[in-house]
Amino acid sequence: MKFSISKEALLEGLQKVQHVVSTRTTLPILSNVLLVAKDGRLTFTTTDLDVGITGSVEATVQKEGATTLPAKRLVNIVRELPASEVQITVDAKNIASIESGPSFFKIIGLGQDDFPPLPDFEGAKEFRMPQQLLRDGLKKTSYAISTDETRYVLNGIYTSFREGKLTLVATDGRRLAMVENDLDFPASHETDVIVPTKAVQELQRLLGDTGEVLIRLSDSQISFSIGDHLLISKLIEGNYPNYRQVIPGDSTERVELPRESVFDTVRRVSLLSSDKSNSVKLVFGANSVEVTANSPDVGEARETMEVQYSGKAMQIAFNPEFLMAPLRNLESETVYLDLIDEMSPGVIRIDGSFLYVIMPMRVTG
Repeated sequence: MKFSISKEALLEGLQKVQHVVSTRTTLPILSNVLLVAKDGRLTFTTTDLDVGITGSVEATVQKEGATTLPAKRLVNIVRELPASEVQITVDAKNIASIESGPSFFKIIGLGQDDFPPLPDFEGAKEFRMPQQLLRDGLKKTSYAISTDETRYVLNGIYTSFREGKLTLVATDGRRLAMVENDLDFPASHETDVIVPTKAVQELQRLLGDTGEVLIRLSDSQISFSIGDHLLISKLIEGNYPNYRQVIPGDSTERVELPRESVFDTVRRVSLLSSDKSNSVKLVFGANSVEVTANSPDVGEARETMEVQYSGKAMQIAFNPEFLMAPLRNLESETVYLDLIDEMSPGVIRIDGSFLYVIMPMRVTG
């Protein structure tokens, strides 16, 4: 196997697939990237047996072939190469010689035969959508995925194809983010799946602003075709909780808030929220909201903002990080905070298909 390639193309190709590689694997081959040089292209594949990713870039192939090389080490070497042209030769024992300008490296690989094949999606359900639609939906929801491994069904994004809509939901039990968009697909394709966190993270790296993504679904796996890349993941098995029952009914008050200003205010004030209570309090009065935090052993912070509000005086406390998370990931200038009372969940909405439910914290002082 022998090929030459630009350093930039080689590095970009490796970086797109390297995050899947597990550093704590008992199978050495899973630390490697499968390289296939064929038909003027170099294809990269990595897998941890749960998530697999493959992509390709152009290369000048002098001799076709395949091998697997240590992924992280290869990335580190390529990143430091002094010249933009790279020549790689692999012998029959899977020893790769890498030349670039005055630099020469030799690294020992493993044969391709032991590399696990990616699953086939013959006869799977197919869905097509703009990449931007999916990327935007994941950005608005993925921060609310639970990291509690004992509640494994929450360790991913609930993805529902129902009634001509794609619904994405993430929750950790204390907050919930949901996005819903219209999508054309046959009624026979209706289904609900849970896409695990690692696949969601890889997907967010691959999705762009233009072009389509092709999604294929089998009974236990999902694949995403994005340009020259294919991402495959196992699905999380289990029943996702009934998320609709935690979305509050009609609110009694709605506050229109400037997203960036509220984010900045909460961030500043939260500097003095105590580790114990970890909350900021929002006190609503006539056309104003006062954001406060106090910690008996540290001090207090207070900041007042003008807002459009003519409802009854009300105060409610939230975890500041949970309050900032949607504000950080939305792009709308204006958000709406719907409230019932200080003990009921608040709901953040925008002019569009998004809602975020956030549980209140006990108001003290």
